[in-house]
Amino acid sequence: MDNLDLSVLRQVAAWLNQDRRVVLGTITRSWGSAPRPVGSLVAVCDDGQIAGSVSGGCIEDDLIAQVREGALNSLAMPHLLRYGVGAEEAKRFGLPCGGTLELLLEPLNPASQIEALLARLACGERVQRVLDRQTGAVQLLAPQAGADVLVLSEARLITQHGPQWRLLIIGAGQMTHYLAGMALGLDYQVLVCDPREEYAQGWALPGARLSREMPDDAVTAFAPDGHSAIVALTHDPKLDDLALLEALQSPAFYVGAIGSRVNQAKRKARLQEHFGLSEDQLARLHGPVGLNIGARTPPEIALAILAHMTAERYGVKLTSSASGVSGESGCVV
Repeated sequence: MDNLDLSVLRQVAAWLNQDRRVVLGTITRSWGSAPRPVGSLVAVCDDGQIAGSVSGGCIEDDLIAQVREGALNSLAMPHLLRYGVGAEEAKRFGLPCGGTLELLLEPLNPASQIEALLARLACGERVQRVLDRQTGAVQLLAPQAGADVLVLSEARLITQHGPQWRLLIIGAGQMTHYLAGMALGLDYQVLVCDPREEYAQGWALPGARLSREMPDDAVTAFAPDGHSAIVALTHDPKLDDLALLEALQSPAFYVGAIGSRVNQAKRKARLQEHFGLSEDQLARLHGPVGLNIGARTPPEIALAILAHMTAERYGVKLTSSASGVSGESGCVV
């Protein structure tokens, strides 16, 4: 779930606390190009106020018009709507010609569990919200492994909330503050590992938890999956190598380490000679980490790292080993 949808839920909670009637809309399907992805939220208050977005504005305008006409305020149970079936409607509702967007409208009440959902999201949890389409009742469950997609059936709507992506950073230095902060803004769940007392004492970033475990133990406890990234930033082989040893044997979609190409070559030789990692496993290591954007300062290097992680997430293969950042001089070497 992205920050826009989280802000929708917060606004919904505020309206409900004011005893307003609120209808929550969730994109359940789309055909053709869509302005917002499946799972995106929009909410309409009984006075016509709106939060969130599912189109270029025309669908939102239609929902406001339905409120003013009394249609939405009298909605008792979840109701499925489709917009843009034909070319004329597609143009009217701001969709590409022939495109279609399906929206489930849900009248909210105490059984909708919006406050409970927000409380669990504030703790950094991932939550599966199960809406009974016949009764409007909601269950909040722990998501099943790998369950990141919306599921719509005749009986239920199942949506996933909370961070879908996770980042483990080894080292709690200055650069980590920038990388962790930016990652939080991109809806990563962030864990920082640093057993060193002098670094751990200075760590204070709301939303990013600090672990004092040894890096290999932290990676094991992190249980990396295909939605996980691990980045080593300490420059200390005793710490970085331990983390990378475990990370490169995991399903993590991104494993990176700061350092020059010369130091990366030495690191790979150590991992192969002392720990027996294969060529294929070592080839997964992004180092120098990040994209070559001329980064020199810690925030610029953090941006380069997250840019590369984003490319990997979306299957855009860019080579960091020939164009990354060293983090030592701040320049590519």
